[in-house]
Amino acid sequence: MRKRSPSLSLSSYGSGWSANRRIAIVAAAVAVLLAIAGVVALLTGGGNSHQAPGAVVPAPTGSASSSEAAPKPSSGSGSVPKPPQISEPVAYAKAAAQMLWSYDTRDTSRDQQLAGMRAWMTAETKYADWASVSGQVPDPVLWSRMADQDQHATAHVTEGHYPGAFKQALAEDPSAITEAYIYVVTVNGKQTLSWKKGGGGAEERAVTLAVQCRPNHDCTLAAIAPSVTQ
Repeated sequence: MRKRSPSLSLSSYGSGWSANRRIAIVAAAVAVLLAIAGVVALLTGGGNSHQAPGAVVPAPTGSASSSEAAPKPSSGSGSVPKPPQISEPVAYAKAAAQMLWSYDTRDTSRDQQLAGMRAWMTAETKYADWASVSGQVPDPVLWSRMADQDQHATAHVTEGHYPGAFKQALAEDPSAITEAYIYVVTVNGKQTLSWKKGGGGAEERAVTLAVQCRPNHDCTLAAIAPSVTQ
C-alpha cells in the first residue's frame, strides 16, 4: 500500500456554523416550517456523515481560523475555478463541491486558495458563513508541507439532491423560502489525490451545502454544513 500524504480533506466539515449562524442560515432555508430544534437537528444530528473508512487525512484541527478574512492576492486565485453562472441550486452545489474537493499546491498558494473559494460566497453577510468554508483549508504550515510534496487533487461529482427533510418542508409551504432563497443540497462524489513519486489515493466524498439562489440571479454559496444530511 502506498504511503499516504497529508491532505486537504474536505469531508471533515470543519467546526463550521456557530449556533446563531446555524439558525440564521438554516431557518432562512426552511423558514418557519420547522421548529428551531428541528432545524438544528436537520443539519447537525439528522444526517449520516459519509467519510470513507480509508480516508486520506481529515482536515487538521489547525485549519483556518473562524475569523480569518479571505486574502486577495494580486496573483489571482491560482487553480481555483471561478464560480459558474448557474441559477439552479443543485447544479450550483455540484459545481461548488467539485471546487471544494479540488486543489493544486503546485501552482496555488494558500492565500490564493482562500481567495478563490471566497469568490463563490454570497455577498449577503447575514447568510454567509465564511468560517465554515475557510475552515476546510489547512493551516499555513500543513499547506507548505503539502506543497513540498506537489500534492494536488481532482474531484468527480456523481450526484446532488435536496435532503428529504428539506424537500418535505418545501412541499408543506413552498412560499416559506422566499425570504432568503437558501436551499440545502447534498452532493456525493469522489476525490482523487496525487503527490510526488507516484503517490496517490482516492476516497468517496459527501457534503451538505447551503446555496443561495435568488430569482434572476446566479447562485452563490452560503455555508458548508458540519455534517452530511441525506
